[in-house]
Amino acid sequence: MRICSWLGIVGLIGLLAAAGCKDRGSTPSAGAKITFQLNWKPEAEFGGFYAAAQVGAFRRHGLDVEIAPGGSGTPTVQMVGSGTVDFALVSADELIVARARGNPVVALFAVYQTCPQGIMVHASRGLKSLPRLLQSDGTLAIQRGLPYAEFLEKKYGFGRLKIVPAPNGDISLFLHNPGFAQQCFITSEPIQAKRAGSDPRTFLIADAGYNPYTTVLVTRDDYLQAHAQTARAMVLACREGWRAYLDDPRAADALMQKLNPTLDGEVLSASAEAQRSLIETTQTNQHGLGAMTADRWKTLADQLMELKVIDSAVPAERYFADLDSPAGK
Repeated sequence: MRICSWLGIVGLIGLLAAAGCKDRGSTPSAGAKITFQLNWKPEAEFGGFYAAAQVGAFRRHGLDVEIAPGGSGTPTVQMVGSGTVDFALVSADELIVARARGNPVVALFAVYQTCPQGIMVHASRGLKSLPRLLQSDGTLAIQRGLPYAEFLEKKYGFGRLKIVPAPNGDISLFLHNPGFAQQCFITSEPIQAKRAGSDPRTFLIADAGYNPYTTVLVTRDDYLQAHAQTARAMVLACREGWRAYLDDPRAADALMQKLNPTLDGEVLSASAEAQRSLIETTQTNQHGLGAMTADRWKTLADQLMELKVIDSAVPAERYFADLDSPAGK
C-alpha cells in the first residue's frame, strides 16, 4: 500500500492553533455558502443535521448550508479531499485509510460514539454472543474487505459459516431463511425486520472491540487552516441541531419524510430512539455531543495497522480537530 509523505509536527501545531484558537469568539460572515455532502439518503442517522436547518442553527451561525443527500457508493471522502465539497460525512476508519493514502481529511464532529454496525440473526437460533454466531452453521451476508469484517475474521474466524455478499439493506433473504444472518445498522434493518414480523437479534461489532466513530463530519486540512471560523460555526450548528433532534425529533423527521418519501414514519421514529444511546454517552455528557478523543483515534489506527489495512499511522491528534472544547468556550 502506498504511504504518503506527511506534514511535520510543526505544521500540525500550526494547523491546530489556527483551527482551535484563531478568533474563537467570532463567526463567519453572514451567509457563508456551504455544500454538506451526506453518504446516504435522509434518515434518522442524519436527523440532527436536518434539525440544524429546521431550527435555524446554521443561519444563526452565519452559514448558508445545502445538505446534499447521497446514495450507494457516494464517494464522500474523495469528494471532500479533492475540494468538490468542503464538508462531508465519513466513518473514522475510512478517514484513517484515506489519510494513509494521501487524502488530508480531518474530523470535526462525531455523531455516533458507539458504532451502530452489527450482525443481525434470528433470535429463534438461540445464539447468545457474536463469537457463537461466527462459529455456527448457516449463512452470513457481510462485505468482506471492510475493516470490521477483517477484524472479526482475525479475532474469531468464520468457522463453518457460508459467507455471501452483503445485501445492501435488503432484508428479504433474512425474512425467509432462519439460518441467514447479515450485517446491519441497528438503527435500520432490525427495525424493518421486526416490523415485518420477524425475530431479529443484533450483536454490535463495538462489543467485540472494534468501535470507530461513525457519521463523522469532516473537512480537509487546507480548508480548516484557511476557514477555521466557518468550520467552528459548522460544529456549533451541528451540535445544536443534534441536541434539538435528540430532545424532539418530530419536526426534523417530518422534513426528512418530505425529502425522502420512501421513509416510513414509524420506522423513522423507532430509528431515532434506537440510536439515542449510541450518540449520548458519558463522554458527550462531559464534553458535548460530537466530542472525540486522541485515545480512541490511536486505538483505531493501531487496529488498522494490525489488520494491515494501513502501513503506518500519524499522531492521533492529526486525525481530528477539537474546535469547541469546553476550555475554549
